[in-house]
Amino acid sequence: MTIDPRKPWLALYPPGVPADYPPPEHDTVAGLMQAAAAQFGERPAFENFGVTASFADIDRHAKDLAAYFQSVLGLKKGDRVAIMMPNLIDYPVALFAIFRAGLVVVSVNPLYTARELEHTLKDSGALAIVIYEGAAHTLQEIIARTPVKHVITASVGGMLGFPKGWILNLVLRHVKKMVPAWSIPGAVAFRDALKQGAGRQFTPPTIGGDDLAILQYTGGTTGVSKGAMLRHRNVVANVEQMRLYFSPVVNEGEEVAVAALPFYHILALVLNCMLFFRLGGRQILITNPKDIPRFVATLKDSRFSFIVGVNTLYNALVNNPDFAAVDFSRLKIAGGGGAPLQLAVAKRWKEITGKTLVEGYGLTETSGASSCNLPTITEHTGTTGLPLPGVDIEIRDDLGHALPQGEVGQVFIRGPNIMQGYWQRPDDTAQVLGDDGYLATGDMGLVTPEGYLKIVDRLKDMVLVSGFNVYPNEIEDVLAGHPGILESAVIGIPDDQSGEAVKAVVVRKDPALDEKAIIAFCRERMTGYKVPRQVEFRDTLPKSPVGKILRRELRTK
Repeated sequence: MTIDPRKPWLALYPPGVPADYPPPEHDTVAGLMQAAAAQFGERPAFENFGVTASFADIDRHAKDLAAYFQSVLGLKKGDRVAIMMPNLIDYPVALFAIFRAGLVVVSVNPLYTARELEHTLKDSGALAIVIYEGAAHTLQEIIARTPVKHVITASVGGMLGFPKGWILNLVLRHVKKMVPAWSIPGAVAFRDALKQGAGRQFTPPTIGGDDLAILQYTGGTTGVSKGAMLRHRNVVANVEQMRLYFSPVVNEGEEVAVAALPFYHILALVLNCMLFFRLGGRQILITNPKDIPRFVATLKDSRFSFIVGVNTLYNALVNNPDFAAVDFSRLKIAGGGGAPLQLAVAKRWKEITGKTLVEGYGLTETSGASSCNLPTITEHTGTTGLPLPGVDIEIRDDLGHALPQGEVGQVFIRGPNIMQGYWQRPDDTAQVLGDDGYLATGDMGLVTPEGYLKIVDRLKDMVLVSGFNVYPNEIEDVLAGHPGILESAVIGIPDDQSGEAVKAVVVRKDPALDEKAIIAFCRERMTGYKVPRQVEFRDTLPKSPVGKILRRELRTK
Protein backbone atom coordinates (compact mmCIF):
# COMPACT_ATOMS: atom_id res chain seq x y z
CA MET A 1 0.00 0.00 0.00
CA THR A 2 1.32 3.44 -0.98
CA ILE A 3 1.23 5.85 2.00
CA ASP A 4 0.17 9.44 1.42
CA PRO A 5 3.17 11.51 2.63
CA ARG A 6 0.72 13.91 4.27
CA LYS A 7 -0.57 10.99 6.39
CA PRO A 8 2.51 9.16 7.67
CA TRP A 9 0.52 7.71 10.58
CA LEU A 10 -1.16 5.19 8.27
CA ALA A 11 2.09 3.24 8.06
CA LEU A 12 1.87 2.60 11.82
CA TYR A 13 -1.67 1.20 11.83
CA PRO A 14 -1.62 -2.46 12.92
CA PRO A 15 -3.19 -5.20 10.75
CA GLY A 16 -6.98 -5.05 10.85
CA VAL A 17 -7.21 -1.28 11.39
CA PRO A 18 -8.37 0.30 8.11
CA ALA A 19 -6.78 3.43 6.69
CA ASP A 20 -10.19 4.86 5.83
CA TYR A 21 -13.37 4.91 7.85
CA PRO A 22 -15.70 2.31 6.30
CA PRO A 23 -19.48 2.92 6.05
CA PRO A 24 -21.07 1.67 9.29
CA GLU A 25 -23.76 -0.98 9.45
CA HIS A 26 -26.03 1.48 11.29
CA ASP A 27 -25.98 5.24 10.74
CA THR A 28 -27.98 6.18 13.85
CA VAL A 29 -27.15 5.77 17.53
CA ALA A 30 -30.57 4.21 18.10
CA GLY A 31 -29.89 1.55 15.47
CA LEU A 32 -26.43 0.84 16.85
CA MET A 33 -27.70 0.44 20.42
CA GLN A 34 -30.72 -1.70 19.53
CA ALA A 35 -28.54 -4.03 17.47
CA ALA A 36 -26.16 -4.42 20.43
CA ALA A 37 -29.04 -5.13 22.80
CA ALA A 38 -30.37 -7.81 20.45
CA GLN A 39 -26.91 -9.37 20.08
CA PHE A 40 -25.95 -9.50 23.76
CA GLY A 41 -29.38 -9.98 25.35
CA GLU A 42 -29.12 -11.17 28.93
CA ARG A 43 -25.41 -10.42 29.31
CA PRO A 44 -24.65 -7.82 32.02
CA ALA A 45 -24.44 -4.30 30.55
CA PHE A 46 -24.22 -1.88 33.49
CA GLU A 47 -23.40 -2.46 37.15
CA ASN A 48 -23.96 0.11 39.89
CA PHE A 49 -23.53 -0.48 43.63
CA GLY A 50 -23.38 -4.21 42.96
CA VAL A 51 -26.66 -4.34 41.01
CA THR A 52 -26.54 -5.34 37.34
CA ALA A 53 -28.83 -4.51 34.41
CA SER A 54 -28.60 -6.63 31.27
CA PHE A 55 -28.60 -5.40 27.68
CA ALA A 56 -32.19 -6.65 27.38
CA ASP A 57 -33.14 -4.75 30.56
CA ILE A 58 -31.70 -1.50 29.22
CA ASP A 59 -33.43 -1.98 25.86
CA ARG A 60 -36.81 -2.75 27.46
CA HIS A 61 -36.64 0.20 29.85
CA ALA A 62 -35.50 2.52 27.03
CA LYS A 63 -38.49 1.51 24.92
CA ASP A 64 -40.86 2.13 27.84
CA LEU A 65 -39.39 5.56 28.50
CA ALA A 66 -39.46 6.41 24.78
CA ALA A 67 -43.17 5.54 24.78
CA TYR A 68 -43.64 7.81 27.80
CA PHE A 69 -41.91 10.70 26.01
CA GLN A 70 -43.98 10.15 22.91
CA SER A 71 -47.43 9.10 24.14
CA VAL A 72 -47.67 10.70 27.59
CA LEU A 73 -45.62 13.88 27.22
CA GLY A 74 -46.38 14.37 23.52
CA LEU A 75 -42.78 15.11 22.55
CA LYS A 76 -42.05 15.14 18.84
CA LYS A 77 -39.01 14.24 16.78
CA GLY A 78 -36.33 16.91 17.21
CA ASP A 79 -37.53 18.13 20.61
CA ARG A 80 -34.72 18.50 23.14
CA VAL A 81 -34.56 16.54 26.39
CA ALA A 82 -31.89 17.30 28.99
CA ILE A 83 -30.16 14.66 31.12
CA MET A 84 -28.69 15.95 34.37
CA MET A 85 -27.38 13.14 36.56
CA PRO A 86 -24.23 11.30 37.61
CA ASN A 87 -23.42 7.79 36.40
CA LEU A 88 -26.46 5.75 37.36
CA ILE A 89 -28.21 2.92 35.51
CA ASP A 90 -30.96 5.46 34.79
CA TYR A 91 -28.51 7.36 32.56
CA PRO A 92 -28.14 4.90 29.65
CA VAL A 93 -31.86 4.13 29.87
CA ALA A 94 -32.73 7.82 29.46
CA LEU A 95 -30.04 8.29 26.82
CA PHE A 96 -31.18 5.45 24.58
CA ALA A 97 -34.84 6.31 25.10
CA ILE A 98 -34.25 9.84 23.83
CA PHE A 99 -32.43 8.55 20.76
CA ARG A 100 -35.09 5.92 20.12
CA ALA A 101 -37.88 8.49 20.20
CA GLY A 102 -36.05 10.72 17.70
CA LEU A 103 -35.44 13.37 20.34
CA VAL A 104 -32.21 15.27 21.00
CA VAL A 105 -30.05 14.72 24.07
CA VAL A 106 -28.89 17.82 25.96
CA SER A 107 -26.06 16.77 28.28
CA VAL A 108 -26.00 18.70 31.57
CA ASN A 109 -23.57 18.54 34.48
CA PRO A 110 -25.48 17.77 37.74
CA LEU A 111 -23.10 20.11 39.60
CA TYR A 112 -24.15 23.12 37.53
CA THR A 113 -25.11 26.26 39.37
CA ALA A 114 -28.56 27.75 38.79
CA ARG A 115 -27.08 30.31 36.39
CA GLU A 116 -25.28 27.67 34.31
CA LEU A 117 -28.34 25.42 34.22
CA GLU A 118 -30.61 28.27 33.18
CA HIS A 119 -28.29 29.18 30.31
CA THR A 120 -28.16 25.60 29.01
CA LEU A 121 -31.91 24.99 29.22
CA LYS A 122 -32.77 28.31 27.61
CA ASP A 123 -30.14 28.04 24.90
CA SER A 124 -31.12 24.48 23.97
CA GLY A 125 -34.86 25.03 24.23
CA ALA A 126 -35.23 21.79 26.20
CA LEU A 127 -38.87 20.90 26.86
CA ALA A 128 -38.12 18.10 29.31
CA ILE A 129 -35.37 17.12 31.73
CA VAL A 130 -34.40 13.86 33.41
CA ILE A 131 -32.65 15.02 36.57
CA TYR A 132 -30.99 13.49 39.61
CA GLU A 133 -33.05 14.42 42.67
CA GLY A 134 -29.96 15.80 44.40
CA ALA A 135 -29.87 18.57 41.77
CA ALA A 136 -33.62 19.22 41.66
CA HIS A 137 -33.33 22.15 44.09
CA THR A 138 -31.15 23.93 41.52
CA LEU A 139 -33.74 23.36 38.80
CA GLN A 140 -36.45 24.61 41.14
CA GLU A 141 -34.75 28.02 41.32
CA ILE A 142 -34.86 28.69 37.59
CA ILE A 143 -37.40 26.39 35.94
CA ALA A 144 -39.99 29.16 35.60
CA ARG A 145 -37.57 31.10 33.38
CA THR A 146 -36.88 28.15 31.06
CA PRO A 147 -38.93 26.33 28.40
CA VAL A 148 -38.92 23.10 30.47
CA LYS A 149 -42.44 21.69 30.85
CA HIS A 150 -41.75 18.14 32.03
CA VAL A 151 -39.50 16.95 34.86
CA ILE A 152 -38.53 13.32 35.56
CA THR A 153 -36.51 12.74 38.73
CA ALA A 154 -33.99 9.94 39.23
CA SER A 155 -32.53 8.74 42.51
CA VAL A 156 -29.34 6.82 43.26
CA GLY A 157 -31.30 3.78 44.41
CA GLY A 158 -34.23 4.05 42.01
CA MET A 159 -33.11 1.31 39.60
CA LEU A 160 -31.38 -0.87 42.19
CA GLY A 161 -34.44 -2.67 43.49
CA PHE A 162 -35.57 -3.54 47.02
CA PRO A 163 -34.06 -3.53 49.58
CA LYS A 164 -30.69 -2.17 48.40
CA GLY A 165 -32.08 0.80 46.45
CA TRP A 166 -34.55 1.69 49.18
CA ILE A 167 -31.88 1.60 51.89
CA LEU A 168 -29.43 3.63 49.79
CA ASN A 169 -32.00 6.34 49.12
CA LEU A 170 -32.94 6.43 52.80
CA VAL A 171 -29.33 6.93 53.85
CA LEU A 172 -28.56 9.59 51.21
CA ARG A 173 -31.77 11.53 51.84
CA HIS A 174 -32.18 11.35 55.59
CA VAL A 175 -28.91 10.26 57.18
CA LYS A 176 -26.23 11.91 55.06
CA LYS A 177 -28.58 14.76 54.01
CA MET A 178 -27.17 14.69 50.48
CA VAL A 179 -30.48 15.44 48.77
CA PRO A 180 -31.52 19.05 49.46
CA ALA A 181 -35.24 19.71 49.82
CA TRP A 182 -37.01 20.58 46.59
CA SER A 183 -40.51 21.04 45.26
CA ILE A 184 -41.39 20.99 41.55
CA PRO A 185 -45.13 20.56 40.86
CA GLY A 186 -45.84 17.80 38.36
CA ALA A 187 -42.43 16.14 38.62
CA VAL A 188 -42.58 12.38 37.96
CA ALA A 189 -40.25 9.75 39.42
CA PHE A 190 -38.15 7.85 36.87
CA ARG A 191 -39.62 4.45 37.72
CA ASP A 192 -43.15 5.85 37.52
CA ALA A 193 -42.40 7.20 34.06
CA LEU A 194 -41.23 3.72 33.03
CA LYS A 195 -44.42 2.14 34.39
CA GLN A 196 -46.62 4.62 32.55
CA GLY A 197 -44.68 4.14 29.32
CA ALA A 198 -44.89 0.34 29.54
CA GLY A 199 -48.61 0.45 28.87
CA ARG A 200 -48.43 2.92 25.99
CA GLN A 201 -48.07 2.61 22.25
CA PHE A 202 -44.69 3.51 20.80
CA THR A 203 -44.33 4.37 17.13
CA PRO A 204 -40.66 4.44 16.03
CA PRO A 205 -39.98 7.69 14.15
CA THR A 206 -37.92 7.81 10.97
CA ILE A 207 -34.39 8.80 11.97
CA GLY A 208 -31.42 9.33 9.66
CA GLY A 209 -27.72 9.84 10.06
CA ASP A 210 -27.99 13.58 9.41
CA ASP A 211 -30.58 14.08 12.16
CA LEU A 212 -29.39 15.86 15.29
CA ALA A 213 -28.55 13.43 18.11
CA ILE A 214 -26.86 15.47 20.85
CA LEU A 215 -26.40 19.07 21.90
CA GLN A 216 -23.14 18.66 23.78
CA TYR A 217 -22.25 21.88 25.55
CA THR A 218 -18.63 22.95 25.62
CA GLY A 219 -17.02 23.24 29.02
CA GLY A 220 -17.01 27.03 28.91
CA THR A 221 -13.32 27.05 29.89
CA THR A 222 -12.56 29.64 27.20
CA GLY A 223 -15.83 31.57 27.00
CA VAL A 224 -19.62 31.13 26.89
CA SER A 225 -20.71 27.50 26.85
CA LYS A 226 -21.96 26.61 23.34
CA GLY A 227 -24.00 23.65 22.16
CA ALA A 228 -22.03 21.53 19.69
CA MET A 229 -24.50 19.92 17.26
CA LEU A 230 -23.55 16.28 16.94
CA ARG A 231 -25.49 14.37 14.31
CA HIS A 232 -26.23 10.66 14.60
CA ARG A 233 -23.60 9.89 11.96
CA ASN A 234 -20.97 11.93 13.88
CA VAL A 235 -21.51 9.98 17.09
CA VAL A 236 -21.73 6.60 15.35
CA ALA A 237 -18.51 7.44 13.50
CA ASN A 238 -16.58 8.05 16.71
CA VAL A 239 -17.90 4.86 18.30
CA GLU A 240 -16.89 2.86 15.23
CA GLN A 241 -13.53 4.64 14.83
CA MET A 242 -12.58 3.69 18.39
CA ARG A 243 -13.91 0.14 17.97
CA LEU A 244 -11.74 -0.35 14.89
CA TYR A 245 -8.70 1.26 16.50
CA PHE A 246 -8.95 -0.87 19.66
CA SER A 247 -9.84 -4.05 17.75
CA PRO A 248 -6.33 -5.59 18.05
CA VAL A 249 -6.80 -5.97 21.82
CA VAL A 250 -10.52 -5.61 22.60
CA ASN A 251 -12.91 -8.55 22.20
CA GLU A 252 -16.68 -8.37 21.90
CA GLY A 253 -18.60 -9.65 24.89
CA GLU A 254 -15.52 -10.10 27.09
CA GLU A 255 -14.50 -6.70 28.44
CA VAL A 256 -15.13 -5.08 31.82
CA ALA A 257 -15.00 -1.29 31.54
CA VAL A 258 -14.84 1.08 34.50
CA ALA A 259 -17.00 4.16 33.83
CA ALA A 260 -15.17 6.60 36.10
CA LEU A 261 -15.71 9.81 34.15
CA PRO A 262 -19.28 11.15 34.15
CA PHE A 263 -21.38 10.33 31.09
CA TYR A 264 -22.34 13.96 30.58
CA HIS A 265 -18.76 14.48 29.37
CA ILE A 266 -18.32 13.59 25.69
CA LEU A 267 -15.24 11.45 26.34
CA ALA A 268 -17.09 9.14 28.74
CA LEU A 269 -20.34 9.25 26.79
CA VAL A 270 -18.77 7.88 23.61
CA LEU A 271 -15.72 5.98 24.88
CA ASN A 272 -17.46 4.27 27.78
CA CYS A 273 -21.22 4.32 27.57
CA MET A 274 -21.69 3.84 23.82
CA LEU A 275 -18.50 2.04 22.74
CA PHE A 276 -18.67 -0.71 25.35
CA PHE A 277 -22.41 -1.13 24.92
CA ARG A 278 -21.66 -1.63 21.22
CA LEU A 279 -18.95 -4.16 22.18
CA GLY A 280 -21.12 -6.07 24.64
CA GLY A 281 -18.93 -5.19 27.61
CA ARG A 282 -19.94 -4.94 31.26
CA GLN A 283 -19.61 -1.37 32.53
CA ILE A 284 -19.08 -0.62 36.22
CA LEU A 285 -20.59 2.78 36.93
CA ILE A 286 -18.73 5.02 39.37
CA THR A 287 -21.32 7.45 40.68
CA ASN A 288 -18.90 9.58 42.69
CA PRO A 289 -15.31 9.31 41.36
CA LYS A 290 -14.16 11.99 43.82
CA ASP A 291 -14.59 9.46 46.63
CA ILE A 292 -11.22 7.87 45.90
CA PRO A 293 -11.24 5.32 48.78
CA ARG A 294 -14.62 3.90 47.67
CA PHE A 295 -13.50 4.07 44.05
CA VAL A 296 -10.37 2.05 44.83
CA ALA A 297 -12.45 -0.47 46.80
CA THR A 298 -14.69 -0.92 43.74
CA LEU A 299 -11.66 -1.44 41.51
CA LYS A 300 -10.38 -4.18 43.84
CA ASP A 301 -13.54 -6.23 43.21
CA SER A 302 -13.83 -5.65 39.46
CA ARG A 303 -10.86 -7.22 37.58
CA PHE A 304 -11.43 -4.58 34.93
CA SER A 305 -9.92 -4.55 31.44
CA PHE A 306 -10.57 -0.93 30.45
CA ILE A 307 -10.64 2.47 32.14
CA VAL A 308 -10.58 6.01 30.81
CA GLY A 309 -9.74 9.02 32.95
CA VAL A 310 -8.08 12.41 33.10
CA ASN A 311 -4.69 13.30 34.54
CA THR A 312 -6.06 14.52 37.88
CA LEU A 313 -8.03 11.29 38.39
CA TYR A 314 -5.02 9.10 37.67
CA ASN A 315 -2.89 11.32 39.91
CA ALA A 316 -5.38 10.87 42.77
CA LEU A 317 -5.42 7.09 42.26
CA VAL A 318 -1.64 6.61 42.25
CA ASN A 319 -1.39 8.72 45.40
CA ASN A 320 -3.89 6.50 47.23
CA PRO A 321 -2.04 3.98 49.45
CA ASP A 322 -4.52 1.16 48.70
CA PHE A 323 -4.38 1.46 44.93
CA ALA A 324 -1.36 -0.83 44.55
CA ALA A 325 -3.43 -3.73 45.95
CA VAL A 326 -5.84 -3.64 42.97
CA ASP A 327 -5.73 -6.61 40.57
CA PHE A 328 -4.46 -5.29 37.22
CA SER A 329 -3.97 -8.68 35.57
CA ARG A 330 -6.81 -8.21 33.06
CA LEU A 331 -6.19 -4.52 32.33
CA LYS A 332 -5.73 -3.97 28.59
CA ILE A 333 -6.28 -0.24 28.12
CA ALA A 334 -6.01 2.69 30.52
CA GLY A 335 -6.95 5.68 28.40
CA GLY A 336 -6.33 9.32 29.15
CA GLY A 337 -7.81 12.46 27.65
CA GLY A 338 -9.59 15.71 28.42
CA ALA A 339 -6.30 17.28 29.53
CA PRO A 340 -2.62 16.40 28.94
CA LEU A 341 -1.25 13.40 30.82
CA GLN A 342 1.84 14.37 32.78
CA LEU A 343 4.88 12.16 32.39
CA ALA A 344 5.36 11.89 36.16
CA VAL A 345 1.81 10.55 36.54
CA ALA A 346 2.22 8.18 33.59
CA LYS A 347 5.46 6.87 35.08
CA ARG A 348 3.92 6.27 38.49
CA TRP A 349 0.91 4.54 36.91
CA LYS A 350 3.24 2.20 35.00
CA GLU A 351 5.23 1.42 38.15
CA ILE A 352 2.09 0.42 40.07
CA THR A 353 -0.05 -1.24 37.39
CA GLY A 354 2.56 -2.52 34.96
CA LYS A 355 0.47 -0.96 32.16
CA THR A 356 1.14 2.10 30.00
CA LEU A 357 -1.32 4.97 29.97
CA VAL A 358 -2.73 5.39 26.46
CA GLU A 359 -3.25 9.09 25.80
CA GLY A 360 -5.70 10.41 23.24
CA TYR A 361 -6.99 13.77 22.06
CA GLY A 362 -10.38 15.10 21.16
CA LEU A 363 -12.92 17.83 21.71
CA THR A 364 -16.62 18.22 22.27
CA GLU A 365 -16.70 19.40 18.66
CA THR A 366 -15.16 16.11 17.43
CA SER A 367 -17.76 13.88 19.13
CA GLY A 368 -15.02 12.55 21.40
CA ALA A 369 -11.60 11.29 20.30
CA SER A 370 -9.72 12.26 17.13
CA SER A 371 -6.33 10.74 17.84
CA CYS A 372 -5.08 8.09 20.21
CA ASN A 373 -1.96 6.13 20.96
CA LEU A 374 -2.11 2.50 19.93
CA PRO A 375 -3.39 0.30 22.76
CA THR A 376 -0.33 -1.91 22.35
CA ILE A 377 2.28 0.71 23.31
CA THR A 378 4.68 -0.28 26.07
CA GLU A 379 6.05 3.18 26.88
CA HIS A 380 4.35 6.55 27.22
CA THR A 381 5.03 8.43 23.97
CA GLY A 382 4.50 11.98 25.22
CA THR A 383 2.06 12.47 22.34
CA THR A 384 -1.68 12.01 21.81
CA GLY A 385 -1.07 9.26 19.29
CA LEU A 386 -2.18 8.71 15.72
CA PRO A 387 -5.26 10.14 13.99
CA LEU A 388 -8.14 7.66 14.03
CA PRO A 389 -9.36 5.95 10.84
CA GLY A 390 -10.93 8.57 8.57
CA VAL A 391 -9.46 11.53 10.50
CA ASP A 392 -7.13 13.99 8.80
CA ILE A 393 -5.02 16.45 10.77
CA GLU A 394 -3.20 19.55 9.54
CA ILE A 395 -1.00 21.98 11.43
CA ARG A 396 -1.44 25.55 10.17
CA ASP A 397 0.19 28.92 10.79
CA ASP A 398 -1.61 32.17 11.64
CA LEU A 399 -2.39 32.75 7.94
CA GLY A 400 -3.95 29.32 7.51
CA HIS A 401 -1.04 27.78 5.60
CA ALA A 402 -0.16 24.14 6.25
CA LEU A 403 3.13 23.72 8.11
CA PRO A 404 5.73 21.00 7.61
CA GLN A 405 5.91 18.05 9.98
CA GLY A 406 7.58 18.96 13.24
CA GLU A 407 6.59 22.64 13.24
CA VAL A 408 4.20 24.05 15.86
CA GLY A 409 0.95 25.67 14.77
CA GLN A 410 -2.79 25.44 15.32
CA VAL A 411 -4.29 21.96 15.00
CA PHE A 412 -7.00 21.54 12.35
CA ILE A 413 -9.08 18.35 12.12
CA ARG A 414 -11.36 16.90 9.46
CA GLY A 415 -13.33 13.66 9.62
CA PRO A 416 -16.76 12.02 9.90
CA ASN A 417 -16.86 12.77 13.64
CA ILE A 418 -16.74 16.57 13.27
CA MET A 419 -19.79 18.46 14.56
CA GLN A 420 -22.36 20.13 12.32
CA GLY A 421 -21.76 23.47 14.06
CA TYR A 422 -22.79 25.39 17.17
CA TRP A 423 -26.46 25.49 18.04
CA GLN A 424 -28.00 28.79 16.86
CA ARG A 425 -24.54 30.40 16.63
CA PRO A 426 -23.66 30.72 12.92
CA ASP A 427 -20.99 33.36 13.57
CA ASP A 428 -19.20 31.17 16.11
CA THR A 429 -19.52 28.20 13.75
CA ALA A 430 -17.95 30.17 10.89
CA GLN A 431 -14.94 30.97 13.09
CA VAL A 432 -14.03 27.31 13.60
CA LEU A 433 -15.47 25.38 10.64
CA GLY A 434 -14.08 26.13 7.19
CA ASP A 435 -15.55 25.40 3.79
CA ASP A 436 -12.94 22.65 3.46
CA GLY A 437 -14.50 20.79 6.39
CA TYR A 438 -11.58 21.36 8.77
CA LEU A 439 -12.24 22.31 12.39
CA ALA A 440 -9.95 24.92 13.98
CA THR A 441 -9.34 23.44 17.42
CA GLY A 442 -7.69 26.39 19.16
CA ASP A 443 -4.94 24.01 20.30
CA MET A 444 -1.27 24.40 19.42
CA GLY A 445 0.52 21.26 18.33
CA LEU A 446 2.71 19.47 15.83
CA VAL A 447 2.76 16.23 13.87
CA THR A 448 5.99 14.26 14.16
CA PRO A 449 7.62 12.78 11.04
CA GLU A 450 6.22 9.39 12.09
CA GLY A 451 2.68 10.81 12.28
CA TYR A 452 2.11 11.26 16.01
CA LEU A 453 0.10 14.30 17.13
CA LYS A 454 1.65 16.25 20.00
CA ILE A 455 -0.46 18.93 21.67
CA VAL A 456 1.67 21.74 23.00
CA ASP A 457 -1.00 23.87 24.66
CA ARG A 458 -4.21 25.82 24.31
CA LEU A 459 -3.68 28.82 22.04
CA LYS A 460 -5.33 31.09 24.60
CA ASP A 461 -3.22 29.74 27.47
CA MET A 462 0.12 30.42 25.81
CA VAL A 463 2.32 32.90 27.71
CA LEU A 464 4.40 35.40 25.69
CA VAL A 465 7.64 36.21 27.53
CA SER A 466 9.83 38.79 25.76
CA GLY A 467 8.58 37.50 22.41
CA PHE A 468 9.13 33.84 23.30
CA ASN A 469 6.19 31.39 23.36
CA VAL A 470 5.91 29.62 26.69
CA TYR A 471 3.51 26.68 26.97
CA PRO A 472 2.09 26.04 30.47
CA ASN A 473 1.80 22.30 29.83
CA GLU A 474 5.57 21.98 29.53
CA ILE A 475 6.21 23.75 32.85
CA GLU A 476 3.43 21.84 34.62
CA ASP A 477 4.99 18.62 33.37
CA VAL A 478 8.31 19.63 34.97
CA LEU A 479 6.60 20.60 38.23
CA ALA A 480 4.79 17.24 38.31
CA GLY A 481 8.20 15.62 38.61
CA HIS A 482 8.91 17.33 41.95
CA PRO A 483 8.24 14.87 44.80
CA GLY A 484 6.86 17.62 47.03
CA ILE A 485 4.18 18.82 44.56
CA LEU A 486 0.76 17.21 44.35
CA GLU A 487 -0.50 19.27 41.38
CA SER A 488 0.07 22.63 39.74
CA ALA A 489 -1.16 25.11 37.17
CA VAL A 490 0.82 27.69 35.23
CA ILE A 491 -0.51 31.03 33.97
CA GLY A 492 0.83 34.28 32.57
CA ILE A 493 0.87 37.49 34.59
CA PRO A 494 1.62 41.06 33.41
CA ASP A 495 5.26 42.10 33.62
CA ASP A 496 6.68 45.57 32.90
CA GLN A 497 9.92 44.23 31.43
CA SER A 498 8.94 41.07 29.54
CA GLY A 499 5.27 41.78 28.77
CA GLU A 500 4.24 38.62 30.56
CA ALA A 501 5.91 36.39 33.13
CA VAL A 502 5.25 32.87 34.29
CA LYS A 503 3.42 32.19 37.53
CA ALA A 504 2.98 28.73 39.08
CA VAL A 505 0.08 27.93 41.39
CA VAL A 506 0.98 24.87 43.44
CA VAL A 507 -0.73 22.39 45.76
CA ARG A 508 1.92 20.97 48.06
CA LYS A 509 2.41 17.34 49.00
CA ASP A 510 5.29 18.39 51.26
CA PRO A 511 4.15 21.18 53.66
CA ALA A 512 7.77 22.39 54.01
CA LEU A 513 8.16 23.10 50.29
CA ASP A 514 8.78 26.79 49.57
CA GLU A 515 8.95 29.10 46.55
CA LYS A 516 12.73 29.19 46.49
CA ALA A 517 13.01 25.40 46.21
CA ILE A 518 10.49 25.26 43.35
CA ILE A 519 12.23 27.98 41.35
CA ALA A 520 15.60 26.27 41.85
CA PHE A 521 14.08 22.97 40.70
CA CYS A 522 12.78 24.63 37.53
CA ARG A 523 16.05 26.44 36.79
CA GLU A 524 17.85 23.10 36.63
CA ARG A 525 15.42 21.83 34.03
CA MET A 526 14.31 24.78 31.87
CA THR A 527 15.69 27.79 30.10
CA GLY A 528 15.47 31.02 32.08
CA TYR A 529 12.44 32.68 30.46
CA LYS A 530 10.30 29.59 31.21
CA VAL A 531 11.10 29.54 34.93
CA PRO A 532 8.24 30.82 37.13
CA ARG A 533 8.81 34.33 38.49
CA GLN A 534 6.14 33.79 41.13
CA VAL A 535 4.84 30.79 43.04
CA GLU A 536 1.52 30.80 44.84
CA PHE A 537 0.51 27.99 47.19
CA ARG A 538 -3.10 26.84 47.48
CA ASP A 539 -4.96 23.98 49.12
CA THR A 540 -6.84 23.15 45.91
CA LEU A 541 -6.98 24.17 42.26
CA PRO A 542 -10.20 25.08 40.43
CA LYS A 543 -11.31 22.22 38.19
CA SER A 544 -14.02 21.38 35.70
CA PRO A 545 -16.43 18.55 36.63
CA VAL A 546 -14.17 15.98 34.97
CA GLY A 547 -11.02 17.27 36.65
CA LYS A 548 -9.55 19.59 34.04
CA ILE A 549 -7.70 22.41 35.81
CA LEU A 550 -9.27 25.77 34.95
CA ARG A 551 -6.43 28.17 34.33
CA ARG A 552 -8.81 30.99 33.39
CA GLU A 553 -10.18 31.06 36.94
CA LEU A 554 -6.66 31.48 38.26
CA ARG A 555 -6.05 34.36 35.86
CA THR A 556 -9.14 36.23 37.09
CA LYS A 557 -8.36 35.98 40.81
